[in-house]
Amino acid sequence: MEDERSFSDICGGRLALQRRYYSPSCREFCLSCPRLSLRSLTAVTCTVWLAAYGLFTLCENSMILSAAIFITLLGLLGYLHFVKIDQETLLIIDSLGIQMTSSYASGKESTTFIEMGKVKDIVINEAIYMVSI
Repeated sequence: MEDERSFSDICGGRLALQRRYYSPSCREFCLSCPRLSLRSLTAVTCTVWLAAYGLFTLCENSMILSAAIFITLLGLLGYLHFVKIDQETLLIIDSLGIQMTSSYASGKESTTFIEMGKVKDIVINEAIYMVSI
């Protein structure tokens, strides 16, 4: 059985929570947010490049434009690979353990598994990393 609900984050963005029940002892909770907005990406890129062009007109040094392009590309790749989380999943299997998975915008996945024998009690304290709590 699958259940989906929509919420909004602290900035007003849309979040989707999917709850899947595979059996009475196995459940999965999946929280996903919208993909990277082309509008925000374009705005940041244009701002950096316009500032670099302004410095170029003052200094007449073409290295400033090259550095701006290089820094923008590195910043975007770093943001997509290390910061922007598209989906977080919590899989709970009563007799086995808990698996937490974070999927980043670059396709990278980070998975943590906790054996049920090590779990005494579950407290969710700021477990949703893509949202500032």
